[in-house]
Amino acid sequence: MNIEKTIAEFEQQLASGRGYSINTVKGYVSDIREFTEFLAKRDGSIESISLDDLRDWLFQLTQRGLAKSSMARKSASVRSFTAWLLATGKANTDPGLRLRTPKVGRSLPKVVSHESLATIFELLNAEAVAENPLGIRDKAIVELLYATGARVSEIASLSIDDIDSSRQLLRVMGKGSKQRMVPYGQPAADALEQWMSVGRPQLLNEKSRGDLFLNSKGSRVGVRQIYSVVADLLAVTPGGSAGPHSLRHSAATHLLDGGADLRAVQELLGHASLGTTQIYTHVSIERLKSGYQNAHPRA
Repeated sequence: MNIEKTIAEFEQQLASGRGYSINTVKGYVSDIREFTEFLAKRDGSIESISLDDLRDWLFQLTQRGLAKSSMARKSASVRSFTAWLLATGKANTDPGLRLRTPKVGRSLPKVVSHESLATIFELLNAEAVAENPLGIRDKAIVELLYATGARVSEIASLSIDDIDSSRQLLRVMGKGSKQRMVPYGQPAADALEQWMSVGRPQLLNEKSRGDLFLNSKGSRVGVRQIYSVVADLLAVTPGGSAGPHSLRHSAATHLLDGGADLRAVQELLGHASLGTTQIYTHVSIERLKSGYQNAHPRA
């Protein structure tokens, strides 16, 4: 069996048949390439993958000190692969059915404080002047990230048509190619208006399309660029080790702190399971307990 052809077919199935995101597909395919290379070294074949092959591969990965979350992802990748091999008649059995997934420990997400966010927006305001279109863009991006709780990749892929300014709604494409409408507030609306009327026109050129956020060359801004912008801003605040995804965590936690309904937050974030959103209730409780310990005279 041609390994490269088989992996290419599996990749196509992931992308079209299951509607996985581009990053998820890349991760799964990378895992399968790694596994098939391991298989080749022990003279194994795709047609006769055994449970021992899968276990030995995962055991080898544990010796490299991989995080449990990475191990869980790799387990999911090979289970999907062996199930697909059986379904397409490329194998007679599915050893992945008996493969146990490593349990992933759940840590509480890091949240940016209101004070740190105020510092961030002060820095952004100082840079968002008419002669600095990138500063105007960065302010609009960060305002939207915090206002909507959207993922960085979701903001990067926005087009102009995804903005409903009259109702202050944003249409985002989430995981599994699922669309959702999310609201944003007046600060984000003002930042968007400044970007559309002052910043964006300065970066437009003949190659520009309908992408909402542009880079200095007039093309769609990249996910890494946004990560870099947010990371640099967070670095100057207390607890600056928090990653750019913490703006999403902060939006969810601050909404729950303010009394928002858990299911409303679930819809805003685009979580398929309410259990995923419930982690933010634990963050709120921990913040409450911390505040109580620091403020109550008889704590």
